Amino acid sequence: MTPAIKWQHMLYWALFLGGMALLPQLVGKGTLRTIIFANYLAIFAMSWDVLSGRTGYISFGHPFLIGIGAYTSAILSYRFDVPLGYSIPIAVVVTMAAGILFFLPALRIKGTYFALVTLAFMELMYQLVQVIRPDLTGGTRGISGVETLIRGAENNYYISLGLMGVIAMSLWAMMKTRLGTALSAIGMNEEAVEGSGLNTTKLKLFAFTVGAGVAGIGGAFYVHYLGSIAPRALFDINFLFTIIVAALLGGASTIIGPLGGAFFLTFLLEYLRPFLPGAERYFIYGGIALVLYMYQPKGLYEVIRQGRARLTGGRT
Repeated sequence: MTPAIKWQHMLYWALFLGGMALLPQLVGKGTLRTIIFANYLAIFAMSWDVLSGRTGYISFGHPFLIGIGAYTSAILSYRFDVPLGYSIPIAVVVTMAAGILFFLPALRIKGTYFALVTLAFMELMYQLVQVIRPDLTGGTRGISGVETLIRGAENNYYISLGLMGVIAMSLWAMMKTRLGTALSAIGMNEEAVEGSGLNTTKLKLFAFTVGAGVAGIGGAFYVHYLGSIAPRALFDINFLFTIIVAALLGGASTIIGPLGGAFFLTFLLEYLRPFLPGAERYFIYGGIALVLYMYQPKGLYEVIRQGRARLTGGRT
């Protein structure tokens, strides 16, 4: 990649984030709240993409990581009056440590087995938070009245936007390095990567640790935006489905794709709500995702890239 292209990409990021920063002056509070959810979904989808999108190790247990971050910060702040400036960083560290402890053995298996093991961890977490120390976790009812970071839709919007922007640009820059190339190579042919002398276990562990850290950050900030947490919502299969579909629909292994997919799904679900207030709307976006995946497995990112290439005479 030439320096000119690098500056061009940075310009795109600046235009995107700058345009997003102007939205509070152009849209209402209801739309801002929708975008806030889109920002957090983008964080979750990008964190899933770091491991699963790059290496091909499809995880069905991502809410497990998000839940650890959310519950840790919520319990520390609500039960023990720990300031948010401490509870959130602690939650991120706990998420990364717990993720490594539980998932490291799973990284030695592949394919369907890895997906099933990660799904089992999510279900295990769902059951444990309801029966172990409900005086801390709130049991089946969860915890309400959790301290919020700040009040007001506009203020929360800028926090979520800043968090999403920093994470997106950091992950995007990291994946442009040789490390990102090595992780992508694992997804294409892990045996060949091992044959080249690289330690694939360390590479996968690094990707998982980064993904877990981002999920922990997103989970901790998200719970302090909502002001409450409940296991039924956090570990719901629709939540998992939405994260994965956002990443695949937007374009896995691109970072930018999951970000765009998150916004597309959030607004699609929101606009379908008046017509399909129940879970039926998930069938609609599931069908859209299936059709797009059949048409272009690399997602919206590739559709836009090819369209731009045609308009510019083949230059991408």
